[in-house]
Amino acid sequence: MASSKIDARIKRKKSIRKRVAGNGDRPRLSVFRSAKHIYVQVIDDDKNGTVIAASDIEPALSESLKGLKKKDRAKKIGKVVAERCLKEGIEKVVFDRNGYIYHGRVSALADGAREGGLKF
Repeated sequence: MASSKIDARIKRKKSIRKRVAGNGDRPRLSVFRSAKHIYVQVIDDDKNGTVIAASDIEPALSESLKGLKKKDRAKKIGKVVAERCLKEGIEKVVFDRNGYIYHGRVSALADGAREGGLKF
């Protein structure tokens, strides 16, 4: 069962990536969620590199996120990534949900990034 769930997500991911690409003006905000943690990268596909990254396991953030539910942690990570993007001069991004359903932690992260000032 587990491998078929993963295979289905990978299939959705490939379908999404055909349509979603980031460039210098609008980089791609990519989300990865595991069972315990959530990771975000802002990627410039023209340069094939990560511009900004954030996760809930960073030592600087993990103390402030202790005791929060996973959905609340995701929202705070969205705000952190938005703050870092605005410091770098990035205001608009393309959201890449990475094959995950836009629900729960993924939507909470997107809401936090929007509250932080990102447009997508």
